[in-house]
Amino acid sequence: MQGTSIEGPIPSTISLLHNLTQLRISDLHGSSNPFPPLENLRKLKYLTLKNCSISDEIPSYIGTMSELKSLDLSFNKLTGEIPVSFGDMEAIDFMYLTSNMLTGRIPDWFFRSGHDLDISYNNFTDSLQQTGCLQGKLNYIATFFSTQDSSIPTCMRRSLPCSGESRNYEIFINCGGPKLNIGDREYEADVQSRGPSVFYSTGKWGYSSTGDFVGESKASYIASNISTVASSEVPALYQTARLAPLSLKYYGFCLLEGNYTVGLHFAEIEFTDNETYSSIGRRLFDVYVQGQPMLTDFDIEKEAGGTGKGFVRNFTAMVSGPSHTLEIHLYWAGKGTTAIPSRASYGPLISAITVTPNFKPDLGDDGLSVGAIVGIVIGSLVVVVFILLLLWIKGCFRGKDLEDKEFQGLELQTGYFSLKQIKAATKSFDPENKIGEGGFGPVYKGILPDGSVIAVKQLSSKSKQGNREFVNEIGMILALQHPNLVKLFGCCIEGNQLLLIYEYMENNSLARALFGHEEHRLKLDWSTRRKICIGIARGLAYLHEESRLKIVHRDIKATNVLLDKNLNAKISDFGLAKLDEGDNTHISTRIAGTIICHEGLLDRQSRCLQLWSCATGDRQWKEQHKL
Repeated sequence: MQGTSIEGPIPSTISLLHNLTQLRISDLHGSSNPFPPLENLRKLKYLTLKNCSISDEIPSYIGTMSELKSLDLSFNKLTGEIPVSFGDMEAIDFMYLTSNMLTGRIPDWFFRSGHDLDISYNNFTDSLQQTGCLQGKLNYIATFFSTQDSSIPTCMRRSLPCSGESRNYEIFINCGGPKLNIGDREYEADVQSRGPSVFYSTGKWGYSSTGDFVGESKASYIASNISTVASSEVPALYQTARLAPLSLKYYGFCLLEGNYTVGLHFAEIEFTDNETYSSIGRRLFDVYVQGQPMLTDFDIEKEAGGTGKGFVRNFTAMVSGPSHTLEIHLYWAGKGTTAIPSRASYGPLISAITVTPNFKPDLGDDGLSVGAIVGIVIGSLVVVVFILLLLWIKGCFRGKDLEDKEFQGLELQTGYFSLKQIKAATKSFDPENKIGEGGFGPVYKGILPDGSVIAVKQLSSKSKQGNREFVNEIGMILALQHPNLVKLFGCCIEGNQLLLIYEYMENNSLARALFGHEEHRLKLDWSTRRKICIGIARGLAYLHEESRLKIVHRDIKATNVLLDKNLNAKISDFGLAKLDEGDNTHISTRIAGTIICHEGLLDRQSRCLQLWSCATGDRQWKEQHKL
């Protein structure tokens, strides 16, 4: 029941169809409908309730439908959070929740699923992963209601605001085809073949595609001309097209403010006029520009007077701040044929897009003379130098509150961070940002204003041994630079706070990857394990033999080996490291490192014995414990 203009709500008696495997309802008329009772439909494999004016929360029982392969609840008014049960949907291949009013946190399982999932255009308020939007099968653009929060990537904010200065004023796209030069215009290539749930961006323009073709999961999202274009001034532009089974949005980013002409190029290239089976297909879809309806039940073949005929429909659009973004939306409302000449021959189709200004672009190049610009630059430099000198005199660049005697007079040759900066980056050491705990203290994930991700190791200055380890760690790491050693960005010493700022390791520690909770463990094949072992060995070889300072780490263990996004091993925690003075030909058996309780190494009073001493062959220790 798609595109029938039926009015809701959906009858509750639908719950009596216990053996139903497919339910597809779309584009119901009405202002507000409840979510239909479907808890008894346990055999559903395909569920579509698209644009049905549903103003309700998503029932959690939907996530317990063990046979559900495809779920489409897009373009409704769904509220609340995504049910936790959705994370256990093992049979699901496609899930579309785009264009609703869902709130709360984006679930962690969303980023690990490996399926085609689309939650774009919602009102979420939090996410543990906010690094970018080009994530393969995942589409989560415009998922945050906020448009101003600088900690959220611009692609995740509502209206997709410009991330920098707006300087674009022309866009030419050959949809579905290669780069073309036609006259004085260069049409950019648009050849990405995926489409079920994808966001693609060149920086200047991009598109968001949603939906899979019913009965044809491997269909292409690029159409090729099956007949010669009969009448067109630029036939090359109509040889290919991009299509989508549900929703296709193109964007122009960082456009200058003003009035534009948006040219949409169409040609029906999947049907024919030769009275064969492929000639009876019918394609209908709607077109919106800047959210305003421009074309309803648009039929390319009817508009052109036949198939294979290219033409342009021009529209006027206003681009303004704060977003400076143009949006062109093509939407399939369920009308027309769906399987002629193939199951993938329906939905929006577009051949090319042109965006040109109806004004003379002012890029600001002629506003000032060369002399004025030089004067401004010199004056600005003088002011900056004066401010920096004043800050230096006040001690702003030499650390604050160096109250502990162990730090007085210590010149740490590393970058300084203020406590205010670190608190802002870690959200005041929010427990949700905590990524680890070591002998030195807790470690937190942080995000700097420029988007850089850091790891912050925290220690209270009340621990005198901790102070020595703090200084030792800075000194050691600053003297060592190697791909298999963790990189130190800087430190912070204010009041009773001692903080070390490192590069962020996306895959945490080797210990968590091997022995952590089930959701944190990584499936490491033998080639990856070998790569990690070699990385550790290279780091140790550098410490022992290759560096200017010969270092004995003395606390090598899985928790002190970190893994970056490419699973490269990096050694960390140098608080217990010791300089090898050259004349030491034996291994020190003094207790150092982590005390480990291990079955079979407990004395009669159940005290933990030091595994290090046992491993290094301390004869006196062995005799004492009768080993």
